Amino acid sequence: MAALSALLPTYLDFASREDTDGKISSIIELCARTNQILQDATPVECNSQTGHKTTIRTGLPGTTWRLLNYGVQPSKSITSQILDTCGMLEAYAEVDKALADLNGNTAAWRLSEDAAFLEAMNIAMATALIYGDQMANPEQFTGLMPRYPQFRNVVLDPLHSSYNCLNNAGATAAVETSIYLVVWGPNTVHTLYPTGTQAGFVHEDLGRVTLTDSATPAGRFEGYRTHYKWDIGLTVRDWHYVVRICNIDSGTITAGVQTVVDNMIRAYYAVPNPQAGNACWYMNNLVLWSMVLQARATPNMMLTWEDWAGKGKIPYFMGIPIRRVDSILNTEALVTTG
Repeated sequence: MAALSALLPTYLDFASREDTDGKISSIIELCARTNQILQDATPVECNSQTGHKTTIRTGLPGTTWRLLNYGVQPSKSITSQILDTCGMLEAYAEVDKALADLNGNTAAWRLSEDAAFLEAMNIAMATALIYGDQMANPEQFTGLMPRYPQFRNVVLDPLHSSYNCLNNAGATAAVETSIYLVVWGPNTVHTLYPTGTQAGFVHEDLGRVTLTDSATPAGRFEGYRTHYKWDIGLTVRDWHYVVRICNIDSGTITAGVQTVVDNMIRAYYAVPNPQAGNACWYMNNLVLWSMVLQARATPNMMLTWEDWAGKGKIPYFMGIPIRRVDSILNTEALVTTG
């Protein structure tokens, strides 16, 4: 399963191809260290100026067993179109010119100082990928949780996205968390970047500018300014390729890991084909270390450690890498049935 990541490009791949001087690829590499989802997501360029229009099949055509001398009624599949848009995430980094020039390598020192801004952008982006809700915040894009807001009811048609939201049976309000299984790919789930841009990320060195301090009245000094802009969106082209395990009680996670593991097995088999793209589990640090501790006590828990793209060993569950995303909260509200 891990070999598939070499076949589907990520943000780092796009940046290394498009940026000849290595600046943007270095920034993306820095982002990827603090937000592992960047190493997995497949970016796709929007197919229109206003967003990305996707045709989703919501129903299959009918079929007929035919008798001799009897005909077959024609049928067709049922589809619907959705339009996903990108959110614009921006930051300005400013440093004192005199301080930057002291180092002797101004560009490298500025990038190291800009790391805090990049980290803030990472957290905002990862949070939007999980919790972004364009209905509540029109400036953002819609993330994963609003697309899977309720767990399935046994009476629901399995062609409903609630079928892929599994209830872990937590019972304490506002201390719940979730796990996501996502199969990234151009035909399953992918992120978006606007037409004609460099995978959605723009780094512009605005050079030397006159800055003002916070004194009253304000004083002026010479500095350097950098503009970072990241336009990103999300499309779930086929809802079968995302599974959310909700209502994981963060207060009792250590004692309840086995139930979580059982639901991860259910999630794996809820996906039609986990090998259809880059499949990854996403959970926060609390859930991850609880699983690792449980695996030490229960070696047959199906948790293994495998090499990830030559960068060291990480935990895998049922052959799928587990990625840490601390933007997944431990304070989610209880999810109700669909």
